[in-house]
Amino acid sequence: MELTERKKKILRAIVNLYIQTAEPVGSKAIAAMPDISASSATIRNEMSDLTEMGYLEQPHTSAGRVPSPAGYRLYIDELMQDYRLSIDETQAMSQTLEGKIREFDDVMAQVSKIISKATNLPAYAVTAPKALPTVKKFELIMAESGSFILVIMTSHELVKNKLIKLPVACSEQDLKVLSAVLNATLTGLTADEITQDVLARVAGAAGAAQSLVPVIVDYTVHVLQSESRHEVSLAGQMNLLAQPEYRDPEKAQALLTQLDEDVIGNLPAAIRPDSKMQILVGPENIAKELKDTSVVMTRFDIGDGMQGMIGVVGPTRMDYAQVTARLGYFTERLSRMFAKPETPGLPEAKNETGGE
Repeated sequence: MELTERKKKILRAIVNLYIQTAEPVGSKAIAAMPDISASSATIRNEMSDLTEMGYLEQPHTSAGRVPSPAGYRLYIDELMQDYRLSIDETQAMSQTLEGKIREFDDVMAQVSKIISKATNLPAYAVTAPKALPTVKKFELIMAESGSFILVIMTSHELVKNKLIKLPVACSEQDLKVLSAVLNATLTGLTADEITQDVLARVAGAAGAAQSLVPVIVDYTVHVLQSESRHEVSLAGQMNLLAQPEYRDPEKAQALLTQLDEDVIGNLPAAIRPDSKMQILVGPENIAKELKDTSVVMTRFDIGDGMQGMIGVVGPTRMDYAQVTARLGYFTERLSRMFAKPETPGLPEAKNETGGE
């Protein structure tokens, strides 16, 4: 069965009308639209074909149709028309964003609240590394009183150090040997790649400093895992209660109890490397807790090897054109805010040191 231009036009009209009304759409409503030149009978036949093709669903015994996840996907990918933000909208969002950022230190927490208010949907903001960190370099420095300093530089140019007591007598030469072994064996590995087999290989080559390997590896894994962690801010969950889909208290409670930082923290992994903006419709969501919702998310560079990600969660009936336009605007503004001015003649400082 061919997906003709008329079928696409009717599907677009059904999605747009369903977004506005949250009610199943019938053929008479489509026939009454000024840009549809077809009879109700013809539209019914086309709607029947679209249902058979999987783009529409017929809830219960209603004569009307609603979009299916596949219908929404086709709409988003091919049929959705751009939403143009008005001057008033952009000015209001810009003033709110700039005012809040000046007023509060916790930037991403305020961003999630601002986006939730602008979209009337639950919104989130996440900071995450662009790529999983690895160790770039180890250095072991002999200190006084039977101790040494472990220095770790990560691939994100973060430097961490820790003072460690020597459990056994080790010479400065022993530490140099161990440092060479660590740099030859553990650099370039993520926390998950530092396995027991790798640990055994390091210990076998460490010589007299073998007993230091477990504590060094434990701290290394701790540093890498800490740097990999997503920081999540979630706001506006109660906005779901204003949506017709969640007037049923049990349905609303089921989603609200599952919509938490852990679920949202896994969403950045769903963004394709070649796409800044992504929309996941219903079953496309990687989190089973969100299989009956849609997620619109976008990302931007923060600097220092980090990315910011913002998004909204809502019913599959959400106004995708409007939401993507507003998220796109926020992303552009935030990218400008986080952009670091270049100082001629001075290198950009990236290192952050801290002892534990």
